[in-house]
Amino acid sequence: MNDKIIKSIKALGFPWETQDPFLFCVHHEDFYPKGNAEMGPAESLQGRNIGQDFAPSKAGWRMYHGRNVPGFPAHPHRGFETVTVVTKGVVDHSDSLGAAGRFGFGDVQWMTAGKGVQHCEMFPLLSQNKENPLELFQIWLNLPKAKKMVSPHFAMLWDDTIPAVKASDEKGLMTQVRVIAGKVDGVIAPDPAPDSWAADPGNEVAIWTIRMDAGATWNLPPASDDVNRSLYFYSGASIEIAGENFISHKAIELHADKEAILKNGNTESALLLLQGKPINEPVVQHGPFVMNTEAEIRETMNDYGRTEFGGWPWPSEEHVHPREKSRFARYPNGDEEFRD
Repeated sequence: MNDKIIKSIKALGFPWETQDPFLFCVHHEDFYPKGNAEMGPAESLQGRNIGQDFAPSKAGWRMYHGRNVPGFPAHPHRGFETVTVVTKGVVDHSDSLGAAGRFGFGDVQWMTAGKGVQHCEMFPLLSQNKENPLELFQIWLNLPKAKKMVSPHFAMLWDDTIPAVKASDEKGLMTQVRVIAGKVDGVIAPDPAPDSWAADPGNEVAIWTIRMDAGATWNLPPASDDVNRSLYFYSGASIEIAGENFISHKAIELHADKEAILKNGNTESALLLLQGKPINEPVVQHGPFVMNTEAEIRETMNDYGRTEFGGWPWPSEEHVHPREKSRFARYPNGDEEFRD
């Protein structure tokens, strides 16, 4: 192992292990069947642990906490941010602020929970004539103590606003890097949420998805020496990183101040990079609440029990939007955006 560049190697579990300032990362990939009239699976749910359907199955898909539609019905958050990157399929968002959206096919939702919000994230199976594959990453980015009680914020980074760097090696083989947060070779991501740890460029937060042609080589540029950097190799046969060979489903923690040469194997590969300067504050987590002390967690639970973070204004806890609706975002102030 090249211990000057590679710090540690871990197997990818469910969820993936992360480093400060990140709290959590999960990769969902489900091969959903055709949808029924309610946008759930047009197949029997018999034998599934409905409400807690997380176990991999021969069918290749899960209902998660959904009962009729796959996904995550209404649940609260406080003290951190969710960044949801959808590469296939769509997600329907509804929240206690009255905000809503449908996003997918490369779109990213960035939500600051701050002092408290409820939301649901459902996976409607829009097509009744063909299968409905879904792939997404949900990333939890911590908030520092000074920002944990900010007002919630909901933003969309549409696919057509997220820049990509296309790098060709000496053989003409391509590596494409989508810059969701941070910058690559002078290409800068869209603005993150305003109270995010990522909003200060000095924190060097980066979220990149990387796709490499079979046999391609790419030099991962360095960052500062106090940055935590994790590279998740989740799809492909093999890749060489800083002279070390890896098979798929590995998390590689790197010394960020060193340039790392990535040499892909004989199939296309996909990786996710998460990096940032650590917040270096105590983390106390109780389910969907992340604070700095046990007392703050108890206060959070009392607050949620009393206020429900504004209540739930939707007719169902697993609310989905009409099948025919295109990608859209409706913000708490009533502003709307639409995509085809």
